[in-house]
Amino acid sequence: MNLNRLAYFAAVVDAGSFTRAAERLGITKAVVSQQVARLERDVGTTLLIRTTRRVHPTEAGRTFHARCLQVLQQAEDAFDELAQAAAEPTGTLRIAAPNDYGTSAVVPVVAAFCARYPACRVELTLGDETIDLASGGMDVAIRVGWLADSSLQARRIGTFRQFMVCGAELAGRFTASEPQDLAGLPFVANLALREPLLWQFSRGDEHEAVRMQATIAIDATPAVLTAVRAGAGLSVLPDFLVRDEFAAGRLVHILPEWQLPSGGIYTVYPAARFRPPKVMRFVEMLVAAEQTEGPVGEGREGAR
Repeated sequence: MNLNRLAYFAAVVDAGSFTRAAERLGITKAVVSQQVARLERDVGTTLLIRTTRRVHPTEAGRTFHARCLQVLQQAEDAFDELAQAAAEPTGTLRIAAPNDYGTSAVVPVVAAFCARYPACRVELTLGDETIDLASGGMDVAIRVGWLADSSLQARRIGTFRQFMVCGAELAGRFTASEPQDLAGLPFVANLALREPLLWQFSRGDEHEAVRMQATIAIDATPAVLTAVRAGAGLSVLPDFLVRDEFAAGRLVHILPEWQLPSGGIYTVYPAARFRPPKVMRFVEMLVAAEQTEGPVGEGREGAR
């Protein structure tokens, strides 16, 4: 099948004339007429009704025209994707990410991205509020947790686990064998979460819900980590924040045989057909970094 003939035929139908189609295509009317005639021979069907004033598609021509448009659009998209994949990233990349994951995981990737692609600069906005990507002018957002339905396009790039933790010194002052034993202990609530006090524990087929009592409430996850490390109480923190704390012995995993819900790490984009090279290359680097992280506790499984 000669795709040029499909393009010539579609142009004639859209223009309603061989002459106007030839002008749009930048070729002679004779070439357009000849190629459309050969197309009709190829398919064995009359596609156009020719009059002295105008050219009209037949019923078969109208159906074929709709299919041609789809084929031509797919071909154009394929060329555009190849061109974008080969292009060198340039310009300003605007990223939104939550404070905790942004600080611990996104910032190192941003530094590596700028070193690899010196024609790019990055504007990274950190915060636990959900930013409107369109009005905020963002190219990509990193969301950690559980996504709400929206018109945005999202891709899960990883997962994380959550751990009930406390400072090493505080851990030596109490004994807990079941989740309910934690309810009366000092707790640092993370107000950045939708439900900072109610936690669902599971162990095999066993499930327990525990409502903690907050002695301190803080609206930023990194600050919660600082408070827990200072001995203010227990709290629930994601694996990517406590990895180094466990390794250094500053934090202790409480009730490690019981698990808390895991979540996802997502890249979220404004609705668009193609992604600029700067977005695609950054996401590729973030995915690679996410996949190389080592285990935490009993092994890394999740994302927030």
